[in-house]
Amino acid sequence: MLQPIPAIDIINGQCVRLTQGDYSSTKIYDESPVRIACQFEKAGFRRLHLVDLDGAKSAHVVNLNVLKEKNNNLDMFNDKNNNLFIKNNKK
Repeated sequence: MLQPIPAIDIINGQCVRLTQGDYSSTKIYDESPVRIACQFEKAGFRRLHLVDLDGAKSAHVVNLNVLKEKNNNLDMFNDKNNNLFIKNNKK
C-alpha cells in the first residue's frame, strides 16, 4: 500500500512554497515548520520530507536547527533529503 509522505519546504526557518522553483516567488505558509509537522503527525503521518531550500541553494545544510527541533518534539521520521538523514532518537 502506498503511503503519502508530506513535505515541508524551509527557507529562513519558515514553511514556504516556491512557484516553479523560483526563489523570488517565495510564499510563506507558516513561521514554524515544527508546528506544521505536528499537524501532520496528529493527522496520522509517520514520515516527513523536510526540504532545506536554503541548503539546496548554498550546497550545505542551513536549517539544521529546524530539523533538530522537529526531532526533539515529534515521533515522526525524516525522509532523506539533501544528503541529510536524521533519525529521530526520541523514545
